[in-house]
Amino acid sequence: MQELLNISIEIRLAVIFAVGCCLGSICNLAIYRLAYRSRAISPWSRPPKDAPPRRASDRLPIVGWLGLRREQPLHGPNFWIRPVLVELGAGALLAGLYWWEVVQLGLLPLGLQNHLHRVPQALALALPALHAEFLAHALLSLLMLVASLIDIDETTIPDGVTIPGTLLGLVLAVALPSMHLPEMQVLPSPPPGPTLVHFRTHSLASPLDWPDALAGAPHRESLILGIGCFGLWCFGLLPRRWMGRHGWRRAAGLLISRLARERFTIWISALAFLGSVAILLVWGVAGSRWQSLLTSLVGLAVGGGLIWTVRILGRFALRKEAMGFGDVTLMAMIGVFMGWQASLAIFFLAPFAGILLGIAQWISGRGNEIPYGPFLCLATLATLVFWADLWEWMRPFFELPWLVPSAMLFCLAVLTLLLSMWRWIAARS
Repeated sequence: MQELLNISIEIRLAVIFAVGCCLGSICNLAIYRLAYRSRAISPWSRPPKDAPPRRASDRLPIVGWLGLRREQPLHGPNFWIRPVLVELGAGALLAGLYWWEVVQLGLLPLGLQNHLHRVPQALALALPALHAEFLAHALLSLLMLVASLIDIDETTIPDGVTIPGTLLGLVLAVALPSMHLPEMQVLPSPPPGPTLVHFRTHSLASPLDWPDALAGAPHRESLILGIGCFGLWCFGLLPRRWMGRHGWRRAAGLLISRLARERFTIWISALAFLGSVAILLVWGVAGSRWQSLLTSLVGLAVGGGLIWTVRILGRFALRKEAMGFGDVTLMAMIGVFMGWQASLAIFFLAPFAGILLGIAQWISGRGNEIPYGPFLCLATLATLVFWADLWEWMRPFFELPWLVPSAMLFCLAVLTLLLSMWRWIAARS
């Protein structure tokens, strides 16, 4: 770590920008290959039959697209502009994240920033955790970039983005236990000693201390919680369709029959089994790796569960599909990286821009279907940038365990009422 810090910040940022541009090239490949209507636009894909021969230089980030302009008759005029912006944006995004999180200590409250600047030894101890957080957030940002652009193109988010992203996040939670958001802990010392400021990683119990009941082996409650969260996610991935108009017995039979026929059911069942075994092994090891994994698993369940609940309530209130299941899996992936507390903030921030755009589309007569995934991703980035101030404001609410679920139930009830009113207004307009 010290060797890395000896490199000037300008060189570090330049290298991160270059790496980000290269990763942006991979994002472009994923955007065009994982879409429902796959297109051979990326230079890493097999070219269309009528395309002129591709060159090795076409695979260079950014500049390669200048040569690929010769394929405009196949892909449309100026098709190359967005891929160039994606690669430039990926490089700028990663460099900006590094500057904000590691150089400026932007995720930390002002008191902890001042403490780390005053005590070089404390800063040296915090830097590995800050770099782990940056790696996690960089991966999440690139995954959200791919999901957002596919959602904008097709109003759908493919499982090929969110399922691997979720699994990578869970693996990263075990490999880098300090990847979660930071927080400050004040440790008072007996007078006249100074007040100690401690840097620690966010957990599912934050701002409270980690309870013994959630520790690893031999506490079975935490194991049940972890496997339950993972099992709920796997259940959500199954190809389900409830044909309620046939009666519940007939509907249940049709559902079971379809699940038995689908090959995807076998893959998800195998994933559920192997994932549960992996969770059991980490639970047996216990320690910080188990705390980090359980924090991500609860974030997965809460993040995805919130959007899943809104989807169900929206269908009940609007009498039609209000939100795609891709938004559920996207928010579950975000919850793995961000934790359940930040997922609540993202859940409340995302609708503001979405509602404004929806009203604008409705007034202009351009339809009422909008991709919601990009708003979840923008809210996630906003939560990252303003996390220090946001957590200082949210922290008192999480110190009262009963307050948060009560507020969530109230807000979901109000949301159902508002959606019902929207359907009533739309039916009479």
